[in-house]
Amino acid sequence: MASRLPLEDVKILDFMWVMAGPAGTRMLADYGAVIVRIESPNRVDTARTLGPSQNNTPGPDASGLFSNCNAGKFGITLDLGNPNSRDVVFDLVRWADVVTESFSPKAMRAWGFDYESLRKVKPDIIMLSTCLMGQSGPLSRIAGFGNMAAAISGFHNLTGWPDRKPAGPFGAYTDYVAPRFSAMALLGALDHHRRTGEGQYIDQSQAESALHFLTPAILDYTVNGRIESRAGNSDPRFAPHGVYPARGDDQWVAVVCTSDAQWRALASAMKRDSLRDDPRYATAAARLERREVEGEVGALLAGLVAACDGWDAFLPESGGPRGLEPLCAVYGPGCRAPVPARSAGLFAGLEPDRQDFGHRHPGRPPGGPGQERQAPGQSRRSNPGGGRSRGRHQPGHRFRLPSPAGLAPQPQPGGPPGG
Repeated sequence: MASRLPLEDVKILDFMWVMAGPAGTRMLADYGAVIVRIESPNRVDTARTLGPSQNNTPGPDASGLFSNCNAGKFGITLDLGNPNSRDVVFDLVRWADVVTESFSPKAMRAWGFDYESLRKVKPDIIMLSTCLMGQSGPLSRIAGFGNMAAAISGFHNLTGWPDRKPAGPFGAYTDYVAPRFSAMALLGALDHHRRTGEGQYIDQSQAESALHFLTPAILDYTVNGRIESRAGNSDPRFAPHGVYPARGDDQWVAVVCTSDAQWRALASAMKRDSLRDDPRYATAAARLERREVEGEVGALLAGLVAACDGWDAFLPESGGPRGLEPLCAVYGPGCRAPVPARSAGLFAGLEPDRQDFGHRHPGRPPGGPGQERQAPGQSRRSNPGGGRSRGRHQPGHRFRLPSPAGLAPQPQPGGPPGG
């Protein structure tokens, strides 16, 4: 008999959309939570329009991003602005232990689905609202995506070159940070409910959550009065640490020495035994004190990398020295990754509920090679479809909701939910 997952008895009604919200509940689905996701029949979820796309062909069921954020969930389309939807939503609330939403503060209140309204339907309901700047305060009405929150929080001012305007981190940065806090907050609320029987309301500001990832810079200013500034590709712990153009169009190699052994191997690769044996560069602390190492070594690396086709030149089988550890190829036409995502345990095969996205879905959080058995923290089913395969509620239609036990509907006193 398969072992039970820790969240198999948890039922979640998910109003989330795009990424910052759905990625948080996806983690809970991986650990067994039964999640019914509501989407609008009138406005497609933005995540369904974002790549990468299956076979490089965009479509409502082809987005890898949407699939990654919503694997393991059930889905239904429901027009929340239609008064006939209220009974359906309240039925789902009575079924659920948790309600989650990621709209701007006015949306759920305008529909009559705010926390106070849902408490009247189910007094012990747990509800999480996650949006850019939280539900209250002078910035709460700012609606947007994680790139805006990253800029407001301060990430942009710390990222880029010192003599240029802020570049900002890649992508909607806080969208990748906030879901971790969403999942942990919900686990805490579920534990509190288990011990006390009480529900609660969680107001999560995605920008405020992401501030935890600026802790070193904030503490350095608070304690030492230092204001961190942009430093290009330099790093406060490792040297050398840079990105260099390789042969060809838009080909790049990132080089970083995270240990003194790697530094010695790199010096050998550049045929600079004098650098390898120089005590002024023997340790990371010494190299960091002599920032000219970046200029001196950078010039040598630039010449070495420019003459090669990427990281291949650093591999022992290509004549490079042992002791270097190529991890990945930086983006460029035709680049290859030395550590394939599958062997790193990032994907797992699933039998699809539909035929549009094949048998390959993001199946588990990053893990080590050889993890082929199905384990906790892995998706059991694909994401809800965006077309005919997705449930659509019609007035007067009665449906049965999934239950935790084997994801099979079970009779309940007074009939099944919605029926």
